[in-house]
Amino acid sequence: MKFNKVHHTAIICSDYQKSKSFYTDILGGSIIKETYRAERNSYKLDISIAGSQIELFSFPNPPTRISNPEACGLRHLAFEVESIEKTVKDLSDRGVEAEEVRVDEITNKKFTFFRDPDGLPIEIYEK
Repeated sequence: MKFNKVHHTAIICSDYQKSKSFYTDILGGSIIKETYRAERNSYKLDISIAGSQIELFSFPNPPTRISNPEACGLRHLAFEVESIEKTVKDLSDRGVEAEEVRVDEITNKKFTFFRDPDGLPIEIYEK
């Protein structure tokens, strides 16, 4: 068995328009396809970002995230960037605050986290 790549990451949001704007306008993703599913009262938005895809879903009254982020299951989404400092500044210029930059003790690479509108931790990791 051989996997070629990660095809997509699925995210359920609480405020569809706010999250749609965050992932497209702020993070620079481009919309592949937007679908409203009336029978579920739900949107599914396919976004191309960083060579992969995010599926952004809206559902009526989704439960909140259990913990921050050490619950069993998907922990966070991570993007590789050329420069942590430049990316942190670009995010700040768009109203998104990142945590303090740290250095991975195993790889000696810089990284930090910021959060999407629902508090989902998103990591940026320097190449």
